[in-house]
Amino acid sequence: MPTFSYRGRTTSGSEVTGTLEAGNSQAAALQLQNQSITPVSIQAVQAKAASGLALSWSFQKRVKHDDLIMLCRQMRALTRAGIPIIQAIAGLADISKSPQIKAALADINVRLATGSTLATSMAAHSRIFNSMFVSMIHVGENTGRLEDAFAKLISHIEMERDTRNRMTQAMRYPMFVLGAMFVAMMIVNMFVIPQFAKVFAKVGAELPTPTRILVAVSEFSVDYWWLIFGVVGGGIFAFVRYINTAPGRLWWDQKKLRIPIIGGIFEKIALSRFARSFAMTFESGVPVLQALNIVGPTVGNEYIASNIDSIRRGVERGDSLARTSAAAGIFSDLVLQMIAIGEETGSLDKLLHDVADFYDEEVDYELKGLADAIEPIILVFLGILVLILALGVFLPMWELGSAMKR
Repeated sequence: MPTFSYRGRTTSGSEVTGTLEAGNSQAAALQLQNQSITPVSIQAVQAKAASGLALSWSFQKRVKHDDLIMLCRQMRALTRAGIPIIQAIAGLADISKSPQIKAALADINVRLATGSTLATSMAAHSRIFNSMFVSMIHVGENTGRLEDAFAKLISHIEMERDTRNRMTQAMRYPMFVLGAMFVAMMIVNMFVIPQFAKVFAKVGAELPTPTRILVAVSEFSVDYWWLIFGVVGGGIFAFVRYINTAPGRLWWDQKKLRIPIIGGIFEKIALSRFARSFAMTFESGVPVLQALNIVGPTVGNEYIASNIDSIRRGVERGDSLARTSAAAGIFSDLVLQMIAIGEETGSLDKLLHDVADFYDEEVDYELKGLADAIEPIILVFLGILVLILALGVFLPMWELGSAMKR
């Protein structure tokens, strides 16, 4: 999602500046207007080139979900106790253990002192508080239910944290096995095979084709290891740079959904985020168009976000949410039916929560079977690797033994 820097004025006339993420400048302007900010200037922020081989901006430390949950819990408790917002923010800025949140709260406190609202002040720190977070705070401020807004944010962020943790745990074993296999293959290729090659060279016998290929690959790895690591490192560097551009991110997020076995999990996680975020903003009183504009950047997938934007444009033209959702082609028939019923009965927020629960159950089921699905592939790959090594190393030894017997 592109980042835009903006300068605007609040309803009280105070000037505010900051950055936010949006699909385009028009969407950025709409976000600002929803936060009661009149935009004066909006400019796209160009990604800075990394110095040397470092990708400093790409590897900036992200704010942990637990830190955001703690902040929301503290803010909920303080607002429930009737502590003024500016006093609560100042106190939390002093005790926060997260450097990013600590710096953001200090800046928010300054903005609050100049007359800005809490939502407007948080919008200036879009890398910490996304558009949905800011919109929930904005609704809470306008309705006098800021405590409820923080309660909903706590529930939402906890769901995000749990989903990410489940995905990490499911991928840990396959990634460990693949990493161990790669290390073992490098050790055999660079240290074991050269020793066998010396033995074969002393005997002077003609080696079979698999062995010659294996020895040639080993010699290349030993002599040109720097080239191999340079090409691999350069490829990773270029790939990371590309997927951090707008077209690269859109391309990768679309391809990511088509990866065998895990692509469907990525898609269901993104759709669950959309349904739950949309339900939460809609039930808070945010209009449908504004809610769709808010939740698009929060799903974590540019391709699905672009489909959500097409849904928003369809609703803007006057089509029903169910019809535009069907045209987007990203929901199952069951989910489309639930959206249509919710739209007709006026219980869209409740049924969207049911949609999110449906996708969460699907994700849980697929994550539990992920290791079982990947394990046979790993075993086949490991078997092929062992077969290649056996043919390359032991075949000439068997031939030498047979020749000596004759």
